[in-house]
Amino acid sequence: MDKLIITVAPVGAEATRRDNANLPLTPAEIAAEAARCEAAGAAIIHLHVRDAAGNATQDKEIFRQTIEFIKKRTSLIIQTSTGGAARMTAEERLQPVELRPEMATLTTGTVNFGDEIFANPQPVVEKFARAFAAYGVKPEIEVFEAGMINNALALVKKGLLSLPLHFDFVMGVPGGIPGEPRHLLHLVESLPPGCTWSVAGIGRSELPLAVMAILLGGHVRVGFEDNVFYAKGVPAASNAQLVERIVRLAGELGRPVATAAEARAILGLAGK
Repeated sequence: MDKLIITVAPVGAEATRRDNANLPLTPAEIAAEAARCEAAGAAIIHLHVRDAAGNATQDKEIFRQTIEFIKKRTSLIIQTSTGGAARMTAEERLQPVELRPEMATLTTGTVNFGDEIFANPQPVVEKFARAFAAYGVKPEIEVFEAGMINNALALVKKGLLSLPLHFDFVMGVPGGIPGEPRHLLHLVESLPPGCTWSVAGIGRSELPLAVMAILLGGHVRVGFEDNVFYAKGVPAASNAQLVERIVRLAGELGRPVATAAEARAILGLAGK
């Protein structure tokens, strides 16, 4: 197996400080949390940002400032979100790709998202894929339903993406694929040879799916975007605490953890 790549998603678009008082919001707070998470064992930061009022935004300048702060304090792979929040337009969501981050997320289909709809019609997905290619950004294919794998492979046939791809299975979102082991196995078995993958279990799905990923040779995403608790009813002290637990479990299970440099090699980013 490759070494384990741990992605931290410290902010997200939905959580507030009412959910967890330790949620980082400002560029400086996010960068400080990123540094703690890298020290704990993370190799990638999946990045959302917030405006001055603490609301989710895809504002390019806030992303620019946050990325600069993170680069000053860490060597993490910066992966910007193009999901933003469900209410945002495609044009808003695409803004951070113009900053040429090493990676960004590309969701290849539409899914119910709680009480909202996360809309990704085919023309929008193809527009995003072309933008990724134009700016030299490696996509992480964000999968909320099994059919999104087939949608990504259709983009390969059209020449808009190329194999091998890196996938992230987001499991347990109300309206998406449930966060159950049997569903993770199905998703993994649906991938073409040579592709890499990680899993982001939402809420109580985070820990059991992370352990499965460690055992199956996949990679793991944790963080307040997906789960603000360390245990049932116990808020996590930090995103780094969630990373530390995965490092500890991986050690017990005999799976070494990748540094950012090693993750770049695994994902084909080395020398970028």
